[in-house]
Amino acid sequence: MSSTEHNEPDSSHPKEDVQANRLSEEGIQWLRGTGAQQDIVLSSRVRLARNLAGVPFVNQASATDLRHVIDTCRPVLEKANLGPHTAWVDVQEANAIERALLLERNLISRMLARGKRTAARSKEPWPRGVAIGIPGERASVMVNEEDHLRLQVMRSGFALGDAWQEANTIDDAIEAQIDFAFRPRFGYLTACPTNVGTGIRLSVMLHLPGLRMTGEIDKVKRAASDMSLAVRGFYGEGSEALGDFYQLSNQTTLGRSEQQLLEELESNIVPRVLEYERSSRKQLLDKRRWQLEDTVHRAFGVLTQARLLNTEEAINLLSVLRLGVALELIDDLDMVTIHKLMLLIQPAHLQRAVGHKIGQDVRKRERARLVREHITRP
Repeated sequence: MSSTEHNEPDSSHPKEDVQANRLSEEGIQWLRGTGAQQDIVLSSRVRLARNLAGVPFVNQASATDLRHVIDTCRPVLEKANLGPHTAWVDVQEANAIERALLLERNLISRMLARGKRTAARSKEPWPRGVAIGIPGERASVMVNEEDHLRLQVMRSGFALGDAWQEANTIDDAIEAQIDFAFRPRFGYLTACPTNVGTGIRLSVMLHLPGLRMTGEIDKVKRAASDMSLAVRGFYGEGSEALGDFYQLSNQTTLGRSEQQLLEELESNIVPRVLEYERSSRKQLLDKRRWQLEDTVHRAFGVLTQARLLNTEEAINLLSVLRLGVALELIDDLDMVTIHKLMLLIQPAHLQRAVGHKIGQDVRKRERARLVREHITRP
């Protein structure tokens, strides 16, 4: 892989082969700490699953089929308005740290990063990649993940409607040049039956420490399950809910239009969860303020003094600090700094900052140093 500078105007959307470790932290959508309801909603995401007509799904496709998908889609994606420029990363050729960088930035899934298929052809090479709109990384398209294309658009804060409009525009631009697998009776055909229909997954990343601290989080999970919603962790399917961050999304698409799903989440479900979280935070302030302030300032104390930190501990402490900033219990610290640290302390980003591969013990030391440098008061 290589990196190339371009002088063409933005409208030309030049292609770039880039190393994943050349992507910048500046301006990433979910790091911005802005937008509606940003005290609770970290980010909003719209994802669309699409497959090429006449080509076997990924789990049954040969390496030749998958290379055909890339050769067909890549030139189209480079002109699909993903951003002022489009970066292409060949995930098959990327090294382990580069793949981890993309995963930590929520640009690819664990499945695409690991490169493991379950079909009979799983021992064949797995050509796969991702197109990324830069700067900002607001829009990206995974190629040859579970489906041939997985388009996603992310926005900071509660902005599902805006994310859907942008995703729909990009999807239309792609579909104008590529024939997708579609049946009038079923809609878009996908590898997983739960995505058949619109192929859309609407999700919000929520920070819900209040519900966890008041013992109400399990009730929300059960209610979400009863409404056919999925509740996942920080990195989506199969991940843990580190730091009280939960990804809430629709679970099925068949028989429901995009607008119906959007309206349900945007006007009904998410506002109710926000109301519950705010009520829990108010309860903590009213009845357990001293304990809450102690928890927040203890977290600040550990982060400013610790010499060793693992990823999980750092995320959990930054989560408490984020709550303290949202409730104005701590001064001289903002959401942007906390969000940036949540990314920089991840193993691959930490190793990139150091400049070389390091073991876990050294990572703990470097992680603690990095956190101290960013949040220690003068």
